Amino acid sequence: MKSIGEIKERFQAASAEELPELIEEYREDERGGVKKLLESAEKKLLALEKEKQRIEKLRVYEEQYREFEYICGIDEVGRGPLAGPVVAGAVILPRDCRILYVNDSKQLSEKKREELYDIIMDKAVACAVGYATPERIDEINILQATYEAMREAIGKLNPAPQILLNDAVTIPGVNIRQVPIIKGDAKSITIGAASIIAKVTRDRLMVEYDKVFPQYDFAGNKGYGSAAHIEALKKYGPTPIHRRSFIKNFLPNI
Repeated sequence: MKSIGEIKERFQAASAEELPELIEEYREDERGGVKKLLESAEKKLLALEKEKQRIEKLRVYEEQYREFEYICGIDEVGRGPLAGPVVAGAVILPRDCRILYVNDSKQLSEKKREELYDIIMDKAVACAVGYATPERIDEINILQATYEAMREAIGKLNPAPQILLNDAVTIPGVNIRQVPIIKGDAKSITIGAASIIAKVTRDRLMVEYDKVFPQYDFAGNKGYGSAAHIEALKKYGPTPIHRRSFIKNFLPNI
């Protein structure tokens, strides 16, 4: 008879597909430690099934527009920060793609976003990002700059999308059918994937900016107006990546 430690190692090494067979193998084992392992494995399978059901709900728009082969999700990150660019993500997933745990990027941990970024990049038919610099944001305002970033991301896609699922907005100057969806990053797997790509891309960029301007803790605040960021802004003044139109309340003389 295997020890509980050996059985535990088997459960830990097992994939989700292997767990049901493993549970049945030890179903009659009366040892308390084994019973706990079975209970834990069954909870894991239940959670996995719930996640699969959630992902099916996230595919409602993809199924609704199934006649289009190349459905593109669009989302942006970084409209609110005091510093750094706004970044748009555009993603076309395979027709029947089901990537578990995709969600609005704000609902995910940094670790989970990084994991999903790699999976999305691997599975996507096409994926692209667009940027609008702080200077451009100051020049044409954040909404128009966001549209520019989105158009850039769409324009980089190969193959070109046949329909766009957008998070809330309708993008001007785009001759592709658009479906704006309020809170779309939490309702569409494709928009959620675009949200993750945009978020991870921008966060990584702000970590790099932190190395150039360490006083502002861009790695921690990602350019958003934390108390420490605003204090550093008042003490050291703006960097080249600060949005002048966003920091006038803190530095009225710029």
